Amino acid sequence: MPDMLVKLYELPPVQPVLEQQKAQGIDIRRALPPEKRAVVEWVADKFGNGWASECDVAFSNRPVSCFIAVKDGQLIGFACHDATCKDFFGPTGVDPACRGKGTGKALLLACLDAMAAQGYAYAIIGGAGPMDFYAKVAGATVIDGSMPGIYKGMLKL
Repeated sequence: MPDMLVKLYELPPVQPVLEQQKAQGIDIRRALPPEKRAVVEWVADKFGNGWASECDVAFSNRPVSCFIAVKDGQLIGFACHDATCKDFFGPTGVDPACRGKGTGKALLLACLDAMAAQGYAYAIIGGAGPMDFYAKVAGATVIDGSMPGIYKGMLKL
């Protein structure tokens, strides 16, 4: 999958999306350091060790560069930035049982908004999976010649 580029200075507003999540009882927020073990273990269980490793790195950043979605005190989704590379969004995932409520969109926009607040003008979505989703939500465009990109030769975990 190719990488994609997002213009952070042209993002849609994040606040209305976060309010839509709140109305559904879903809190989108930056993860706290004491939550690291629970979040990383959840990511490993739901999405595998590779993504869990990237998530672990996101907890080393200051501020923590992992956002989580919480409903009824339970983790239902996550999104990270600045994990594998500076200025990279991802990984991200929502529990399959909780999809279709806009949570992935909210996590994406929360991360991208945080990246813009840190001074980035652009964000790279590395090895973008759902490219149509990223294009629709954030205006992401494919970076020509970016496949296999930074993940070339990575160990199979």
